[in-house]
Amino acid sequence: MTLLKNLHLKNSAKKMIFHFFNGLLLFCFLNVKAQDSAKSIDVIIDADTANEVDDLYAIVSAILQPKFNLHAITSAQFHTSPLASENTVMESQTINEEIIRLMDVKGIMLPLGSNKPLTTYGIPAPSEASRVIIETAHQMKEHQKLHVVILGSTTNVASAILEDPSIIPKLKVHYLGFWHTPDTNVYNKKEFNSGNDPIAVEVLLNTKTLDLDVMTATTSQHLTFTKQEVDSHLKNKKGIASYLINRWETYDRWWTKEDPEKKKWVMWDVAIIEALAYPELSTVKPFTTPPENTQRNIGIHTQIDVPAMKANFWNALKNL
Repeated sequence: MTLLKNLHLKNSAKKMIFHFFNGLLLFCFLNVKAQDSAKSIDVIIDADTANEVDDLYAIVSAILQPKFNLHAITSAQFHTSPLASENTVMESQTINEEIIRLMDVKGIMLPLGSNKPLTTYGIPAPSEASRVIIETAHQMKEHQKLHVVILGSTTNVASAILEDPSIIPKLKVHYLGFWHTPDTNVYNKKEFNSGNDPIAVEVLLNTKTLDLDVMTATTSQHLTFTKQEVDSHLKNKKGIASYLINRWETYDRWWTKEDPEKKKWVMWDVAIIEALAYPELSTVKPFTTPPENTQRNIGIHTQIDVPAMKANFWNALKNL
């Protein structure tokens, strides 16, 4: 009788251990699934990184953003800059590669974009970047969209759309460009990003079913960092932090002679990244496209919460 009792106890203990480990495995599985679902925003960033300073800061924050599943950082041209070389897209590509190296990040593609803007409406400028945008868009599941954030010229994204229009329903495009007056809905396309590929801009505006939001220069100009606050967070650190500081200190603004000591910098690109990660920090309203374009509604960011965007940005970079 004692032997049977002991066997029963041993069997019960085995069952308890079995159920414990099953429960532990289930917990681990659900935890991994929860972490995956937290990265609910599938993103490609298309950047003219070498053009200015803010691109680098925006890209670093996007890499560190836990809400993003960042598939790729594509390089974009900026040929209208007076500082432009003959191969501006390679300048952007080189910095993108250096950022990834310094941050020791794996799994983010770095496809090279077109070095030239579109020259004829309807004819794309194919590149590795446009191919990756197309292929990644097709990987999206039903009711899932690929968020493409354009920080510079729109060449690569417009080319992808022209090459394969079937990706249009799979895309949500976030474009940093234009000046815009919300009260009158007047657009001014004489803005640096828009001017680097005016034809590609028209493609985005005229693609009737394209889901398009625009962070205008009018709105993003309010997000300004001071050198003092940048130094307080990044100075005397190594790696990517030092790289960001060096970019600020060595890049000369060719478009203005104001603030020669570079005590402030407009973080245009940071604004659009923060607005994607935290939609509650930006007000997006529907507006009709310019009268010369296909008439449809697009989203335009009209107001941003500057203090909250700054706080989120520096929180993301606190461990650099």
